[in-house]
Amino acid sequence: MMARWDRLADAIATLGGVGRARRAPGTMGTLASVPVAALLQQGGPTALAVALVVVTVAGTWSAGVVCRVSGRKDPREVVVDEMAGYLLTILLAPTGWIWLGVGFALFRLFDIGKPWPVSALERLPGGWGVMADDLAAGLLAGLIIMLVVWSGLA
Repeated sequence: MMARWDRLADAIATLGGVGRARRAPGTMGTLASVPVAALLQQGGPTALAVALVVVTVAGTWSAGVVCRVSGRKDPREVVVDEMAGYLLTILLAPTGWIWLGVGFALFRLFDIGKPWPVSALERLPGGWGVMADDLAAGLLAGLIIMLVVWSGLA
């Protein structure tokens, strides 16, 4: 039987069970993050930044607990890292549904493809490794969006 704090950590880490999707739990976690990001965009960059910090702190703790309880390094049901990475992408993107979609696609590309340095961060212990690689993927996706916007291509 799980202790109360373990159950809370599981609920946070799986985004309320979204991470238990049979297929593509990471994509489902990111998809569940889209309306959250859209709502937060309405509050401006400060709202997104505060949410990113809260999700990252809570996610690092909860992912670490789930890793410890399950005995696995990066359990597939942990998807709070997808929310953190996607929020970072959107924090760096212009407001609007187009950018929410572009951010989704680029974030998933880097999260799944795990180019260096994203792949190197997976090696960090516990919740740090679970979260850091997705934050790096989110940063890469956001930087690409910024470059496209600043270059005038968008």
